Amino acid sequence: MTSVPTKTTVVKIGGTTFDDHGDNFVVADIVALQRLGRRMVVVHGGGKLVTEWLDRQGVETRFVRGERVTDRPALEVATAVLGGLVNKEIVAAINCLGGRAVGISGVDGALAQSRLRKNDIDMGFVGEVVTVDATVLEALLDAGFVPVVSPVSLHAVDRADGAPRILNVNGDPLAGEIAAALGAEKLVFLTDVDGISDKSGQVVSHLSPEEAERLVASGVASGGMIPKVNACLRALASGGTACIIDGRGAQALLGAVDGEAAGTTIRAEGNTEPANTRRKVVINIDRSDLLSDWIKHFGDFSAEETSSEDENER
Repeated sequence: MTSVPTKTTVVKIGGTTFDDHGDNFVVADIVALQRLGRRMVVVHGGGKLVTEWLDRQGVETRFVRGERVTDRPALEVATAVLGGLVNKEIVAAINCLGGRAVGISGVDGALAQSRLRKNDIDMGFVGEVVTVDATVLEALLDAGFVPVVSPVSLHAVDRADGAPRILNVNGDPLAGEIAAALGAEKLVFLTDVDGISDKSGQVVSHLSPEEAERLVASGVASGGMIPKVNACLRALASGGTACIIDGRGAQALLGAVDGEAAGTTIRAEGNTEPANTRRKVVINIDRSDLLSDWIKHFGDFSAEETSSEDENER
């Protein structure tokens, strides 16, 4: 049997990857990969559920240029929903299938240290990650756990007196920064689109970093795809590979980890995946009623990639 690489895979799961139209394959894939000895970090969003809880609390939701304005009341709700409800439901789903997961946020262990986004003061308490301290992630990975990270961060840089100690951050660039800090072998974005499309609308299977940058600069890659592409490019700085795929199908994550998935792969020139690290994986996990019950209640927990994917905490 081929030995399993010890490097880490960072997985960013989008909200519509978890829908209420079928089994949630992603959790089963995570458990199967963990059983094979793969080191994984999961980063999630939760924008749609944040909006629902803001409505419940009677807090007005405002958007500027497609992104949520995070004032203090919205920050409190986002922190509670992302770091609490959403995070723990994902962790519970993994653990109930026999995996070993621990839920944390960017605040824990000063994992994600951020500052207010420059030139975006009208967005409120929305941060950009400046530094990732991966100590807590390494400890959990070494102990055999899958860290599940929610996209709230420590306001550690240029914090004014009286300003919140926590900032809301976009999960896409957070995933890229974590991948770079860990020297991750792969960064995988699980979305509800087939990959990055060219100007004719056809999905491009492979891109160099330069080609990906040109698609963004030309406006062909736009909206919520921009932070994903930029995060992929950030991850490549550590010598890894990044891909953006439709994560809703059976064994989508397994295929991405094995280098056999559809979608778009971004890889630096000369960076090739050794053939002997690829292996077919057969899942034999009883999903029973656990995932279907979870999906019905919490399935659509993040911003829809096709409609509101520009929300901060996707």
